[in-house]
Amino acid sequence: MKGYLVLEDGTVFEGMPFGFSKDVIGEVVFSTGMTGYQESLTDPSYCGQILVSAYPLVGNYGVNKGDSQSGKVQVWGYAVREACGHPSHRDSRGTLDSFLASDQVPGIQGIDTRELIRKLRNSGTMMGGITAGDPEGMLERVRKARHPELSNLVAAVSTGKVLRFPRPGAKRVVVLDCGVKEDIMRELRERFDVVQTPFDIGADAVRDLSPDGIFITNGPGNPAHPEMMEKTVSTLARLKEELPMMGICLGNQLLALMMGARTFKLKFGHRGINQPVGFEGRVLITSQNHGFAVDRASAEDAGLDVTFTNLNDGTVEGIRHCELPIFSVQFHPEAHAGPLDSRFLFDRFKDMLEGD
Repeated sequence: MKGYLVLEDGTVFEGMPFGFSKDVIGEVVFSTGMTGYQESLTDPSYCGQILVSAYPLVGNYGVNKGDSQSGKVQVWGYAVREACGHPSHRDSRGTLDSFLASDQVPGIQGIDTRELIRKLRNSGTMMGGITAGDPEGMLERVRKARHPELSNLVAAVSTGKVLRFPRPGAKRVVVLDCGVKEDIMRELRERFDVVQTPFDIGADAVRDLSPDGIFITNGPGNPAHPEMMEKTVSTLARLKEELPMMGICLGNQLLALMMGARTFKLKFGHRGINQPVGFEGRVLITSQNHGFAVDRASAEDAGLDVTFTNLNDGTVEGIRHCELPIFSVQFHPEAHAGPLDSRFLFDRFKDMLEGD
């Protein structure tokens, strides 16, 4: 059976379908990581997107019980050069094909991913669709489709209720869940008494939880979506002078917006596990997954210090308030997959709450 990945500019890539059999339309993005496909597939930040893997062989070590970053596959579609059907690893519990099929996510393999990624780098991310049917019909549907970012994707991946993870004697942190990765939660649970809340919790409800600090997580979509501005950013603004705050990825952007800075969409985003970031005279190799960034000039005008800088393109990778105990980073210090160069930032947040 033939499958097709159709881009909004009319380009058609022919391959073979795998995973679940259905048509899907989303924003086509790519990741350069050689490993970590299970973590990427289950990262809620990929909600609304068709992910393309730059590394040509995917699935060779199968899938396991420990690497998933949420309870299901979050990407809307997956495109690879070759999906290994016979994985070899002692911890493997299944194939990539069965993993996608179990969560009803379609994939396509056998396409020229190198050509596809060169197109996305040159033209920028674009809408696309995966189908095993008529590619011309899919092109028409893609061009008429509503862009996922016009919806509040965070609402689809945030927790629907308050969850508690007690740690006696530790400082209490309220986690505003915008689509949090499991390994971020693991890092926080090791250090804090954690209360995980929906993204749209109000300021008074946060106060009722008696926190010592607030943590804002990663997540999908446009940080300046009206619902995010009305709810999450508004809540942060009401609490900014009361509690220390730390943000990661989308959390970095939301904190910047809360302080009056602006965000913008990158041409093709940063998605991979080897992005160099400059910090305090050294270079950190970081794991990243984002399509938006904070505008540097507006951040400085808003009284923020730009503390981290991407050494590939000069974009903002982290900010700190000049007076209040608030800081955030655009990359993922928990990594998984990726290097742990910046894991110490969780300890800095802990020290901030403990007054060290």
